[in-house]
Amino acid sequence: MISTGKGQTQKTGQKISKLIKPGDILGLSGDLGTGKTQFVKGICAGLGVVDNVNSPTFIIVNEYKPLQEKARGAEIVYHFDLYRIKSTEELKEIGFEEYFHEKAICLIEWPELATNILKDNIKIIKFDFGEKENERIIILPSEFKI
Repeated sequence: MISTGKGQTQKTGQKISKLIKPGDILGLSGDLGTGKTQFVKGICAGLGVVDNVNSPTFIIVNEYKPLQEKARGAEIVYHFDLYRIKSTEELKEIGFEEYFHEKAICLIEWPELATNILKDNIKIIKFDFGEKENERIIILPSEFKI
């Protein structure tokens, strides 16, 4: 799909929030500035998160509490930014695998290293620049029909 700006990217995230469930892991893959964090903001808004949502570039993971009436059983949203992580060993050192459980929704920016650990349990969403300045291309997995 094509997004024409930040607002539309966030709205797409909100639509996806209605399709994900506790235990889901989404990998958000794309260059800097392609809309990954805006998409996460939309997902979090759709799940009723009231906290300020920002990319956890320097701290690796942010935790958000969704509103239960919107989160359908998810107790927590973990938002990872693995841009600065260099190896799967580093991921293991921070206890990466402990975040994935049936009460959590996990959103991972720069998921390439995580796919080595998570294998088929991660749904990859790809982001790219469009032809126009604010245009973004978002490629969703086939199970996400919006």
